[in-house]
Amino acid sequence: MSLHLIAMHGWAGDQRGWQPFAEAATARGWQWNSGERGYGDLPPAMPGWRARARRVLVVHSLGLHLLPPALLAEAEAVVLLASFARFVPEGGAGRRLRTALAGMEQALGGAGAAAMLQRFYARAADPVAVDPASPGIGDRPLPAEGRRRLLSDLRLLGGTRGLPEGFPTGARLLIVEAGRDRIVLPEARRLLRQALPAADRLHLAGAGHCLLDTGLPAMLDGWLSQLA
Repeated sequence: MSLHLIAMHGWAGDQRGWQPFAEAATARGWQWNSGERGYGDLPPAMPGWRARARRVLVVHSLGLHLLPPALLAEAEAVVLLASFARFVPEGGAGRRLRTALAGMEQALGGAGAAAMLQRFYARAADPVAVDPASPGIGDRPLPAEGRRRLLSDLRLLGGTRGLPEGFPTGARLLIVEAGRDRIVLPEARRLLRQALPAADRLHLAGAGHCLLDTGLPAMLDGWLSQLA
């Protein structure tokens, strides 16, 4: 059976980041569609499932929590890239993270939004250096509606408490962890593993949150091929 893959980017991302994954999927003859939150110059979009294909979600970070519950519930497999159920854990690390989120929220409301986003991208990409000329939502002024969505989703990020409504716990699951993730704390990663004990797991020790330069599309190919 063929696969239909729907992907969802995370906070402050857009669908252009999925290009290497989309190319690998279409080379296999699988259908690939990307959701788009519409933070920047791309319009919001959310594809639906195609009939007569195995339904697979590929989500990065907050992308898991940005999906409609009905779409999520119908997935037969989910690939969770640098993802989490609860983003802000309890304890001191969680308090520090809440302080950082409050600062990001304040920056989004003023002239410091672009600088804050560049700092976020650098932290998310680390240990890979960010190319300032790379396309994304931080390379031009933010539209008012995009800024509003960023703010709303930042609050959603801080308010996550567990797996989102509609999560298909009976689906095939793959958790891909970034060992040098500077965005998702180790405790949040542990909580996701704890919530999904039957999930397959791929740990990339040297990877950062954006999972850049890891050869991940090729790694996923083997796992996804088992579903086809």
